Amino acid sequence: MIRVVTDSTADIPAEMAASLGITVVPCYVVFGSESYLDGVELTRQQYYDKLLTTRTLPTTAAPPPAFYEEVYRRLAEETDEIVSIHLTSRYSGLYSSAAVAARDATEARIALIDSGQITMGYGWMAVAAAEAAQRGGTLEEIVALVEGMKTRSWVLAVLDTLEFLRRGGRVDWMVAMIGTLLRVKPMVGVRLGEVKLFERARTLERSVGRLLVRIQALGPLERAIVLHANAPELAERVADQLQAIFPNWEPLIDQAGVAIASHVGPGAVGIACVTAG
Repeated sequence: MIRVVTDSTADIPAEMAASLGITVVPCYVVFGSESYLDGVELTRQQYYDKLLTTRTLPTTAAPPPAFYEEVYRRLAEETDEIVSIHLTSRYSGLYSSAAVAARDATEARIALIDSGQITMGYGWMAVAAAEAAQRGGTLEEIVALVEGMKTRSWVLAVLDTLEFLRRGGRVDWMVAMIGTLLRVKPMVGVRLGEVKLFERARTLERSVGRLLVRIQALGPLERAIVLHANAPELAERVADQLQAIFPNWEPLIDQAGVAIASHVGPGAVGIACVTAG
């Protein structure tokens, strides 16, 4: 059977990844001079606890190609075809690291995909790929399925603070607009590798309301998850409202992974979804 590989930044719930046989390669989380393997040496809750007690804002780093190469060669003992789906190359070196490894690991045929997304925006792609593999789909069929999801994949989030995104320095419009955004609760979105500012509400509740309006406007959803950065109560409220809009949606809430939380900061809440095709 075709095997699926992705990064820990995909934020796929652990039990979901395990049930589908998805191999997750951990990235590094860096606090000053200390680095940890995401999900291996540092859990999500440990990350948030550490964030409250340190003055050093965390950063993330891609694992070296050797990490991916070891994974590919290990999986090649079980299969001769692999689909490897990664965080958008526009904001991370994860894809490039995997590409070097895929070039050197010749024991299996590897289809490498730049998702153009972050967190569960591409986590859903890995999930769909693994489900298709379990159904017996071919490599070409699975790649076509994932490519077809790119334009339908959205991540929309409300931020409690812009400080983390500003310090990350990867979003161009932040430089020009930071002075006008300091006192608002912005809603940002990611689609096809681009981070955009969608709303600038004065209160968190109003920004969340606008988030749900935008999600509703996307139409029927094929998949959706509510993610939060150490804001479980807010996430529950968002999930309740989302289910009121889409009664057939089975509520799914999870804590955002350390990589995305390092950029959006604590208190953020968002929805990663795929619209119906």
